[in-house]
Amino acid sequence: MMESTNQPMGPPPDNNLVWAILCTVLCCLPFGIVSIIKSTKVKELWAQGDTVGAQKAADEAKKWAIWGAVAAGIVWVLYVIFFVVIGLGGAFAGY
Repeated sequence: MMESTNQPMGPPPDNNLVWAILCTVLCCLPFGIVSIIKSTKVKELWAQGDTVGAQKAADEAKKWAIWGAVAAGIVWVLYVIFFVVIGLGGAFAGY
């Protein structure tokens, strides 16, 4: 009878911690913090033998980092549009 060990096989999934930190510092603080929390759970879950949970945490960390980058991009585009509209409005205000 073969006993099942709860040890995962192979290397753990990439925890995406670098992307989480970059998102926090450069993009969107709230989404970046969630991404960091998710990424730090990967190693712990992997060590417990929860390979599915570790992969899910890694995927969620990546998802939150991407959402943070997209949110920052949208905010910057709106910021530029706002100032272009204000600038054009101010340029033609005297006519």
